[in-house]
Amino acid sequence: MWSKKKFGVISLGCDKNRVDTEKLLALLKSRGCQLTDDLSKTQILIVNTCAFLQSAREEGIETILDCAQYKQGALEKIVVTGCLPQKFVRELFPALEEADVFLGISDYEKIFEALDATYRDEKRQNFVGQGNDGFSKDRVLTTPLHYAYLKIADGCYNHCTYCLIPKIRGKYRSYPMESLVQEAEGLGDVSELIVVAQDSTRYGEDLYGENKFVDLLRRLSALDNIQRIRLLYCYPDVISDALIEEIATNDKIVKYLDIPLQHASDRVLKLMNRKGTREGYLQLFKKLKERIPSVAIRSTFISGFPTETEEEFLEMQAFLEEAKLFNCGFFAYSKEEGTAAARMKGQIHHATKLRRVKSLYRTQEKISKEILEGFVGKTIEVLCDGIDYDNDRFVGRAYFNAPDIDGKVYFNAKNAVQGEYYAIKIVATDSYDLYGQTEDYEG
Repeated sequence: MWSKKKFGVISLGCDKNRVDTEKLLALLKSRGCQLTDDLSKTQILIVNTCAFLQSAREEGIETILDCAQYKQGALEKIVVTGCLPQKFVRELFPALEEADVFLGISDYEKIFEALDATYRDEKRQNFVGQGNDGFSKDRVLTTPLHYAYLKIADGCYNHCTYCLIPKIRGKYRSYPMESLVQEAEGLGDVSELIVVAQDSTRYGEDLYGENKFVDLLRRLSALDNIQRIRLLYCYPDVISDALIEEIATNDKIVKYLDIPLQHASDRVLKLMNRKGTREGYLQLFKKLKERIPSVAIRSTFISGFPTETEEEFLEMQAFLEEAKLFNCGFFAYSKEEGTAAARMKGQIHHATKLRRVKSLYRTQEKISKEILEGFVGKTIEVLCDGIDYDNDRFVGRAYFNAPDIDGKVYFNAKNAVQGEYYAIKIVATDSYDLYGQTEDYEG
């Protein structure tokens, strides 16, 4: 039956959610399902949702409502999967009548059973919580073929007071190392493997009784099909000397770390239930830069957390100027029902939060531009991601550019192949992007 149906999939949210979607696509493919990205021809549409923030939940619901119009044509069923039904199915199931099947984060293997039921009984089906979270190493990549994400764990046990993730995804669960190595090996030739988890640096503590992150990186580095490894979401309190040494000495590991800090005021960090301090962060950066002089550090910050004073906001701004990070993302605090922070007094006015975030972005923009100006006149290695057709040039990323969240390198060349590395002489920069050319380019 399913081989005669055309399936469409929409993936919302983070790169970790993308990996779940890719495994779902592999499951569909294994059953002979036809896949299409043309919504007008889709008969069964799957929307894999995010629920981290109110804005993400609204995006998911709006996407489902927008897609429901296709039921006037070929569309027969809408399946909602992921974080949104996992946490909010009690509210969604009676209200979101446009959706026919609901599956949680561990229920993907139940999709055909749920679809059978909704077709047979002509009733909407709630299968949230009926799966067993079976690990699958099979993937259908939705990224360009030269890079891929590897999700090494799910869940989180940091319990930051602003975050819903532990209540959605549960406790931290590392995936078996052998399975991850097999999964990475099965991705084919990959120019850049991007390691992700809610907290990558805690890998193995739950499964093996001790931290195995460095061991995993060594196993992944030994694979011939992996050229480079990039690390995302490394929590500062778990960045050990052993990890720093591995990054410094392992030629396959990109000299780049995404370290979410969230704030720079000790008082606010404590309210957030973060385990770091302003001085501790600066000492960590000093240690990293002493051992890995070229290291690029990226971070994320939240402004407008309950009771955050103007002085504490300015303290965060001053921290940016001292830390001189390559790039940062800034977010206005979002009051999420069910979190400890949502119950705190001293909620900040929305306009104040936005003003502070904009100011932080302006500060970081100057810092990033100053760092990038240091590359003008130098030749750096750039991974070609494709072609910028609008401006008739190639586009790629340097070691300090992760996909989607950092800047890019635009360059001219006689020819360049997606997924290959090139020596690019940088001739200009703006706040976030670099511009250059290969040495043999004549333009």
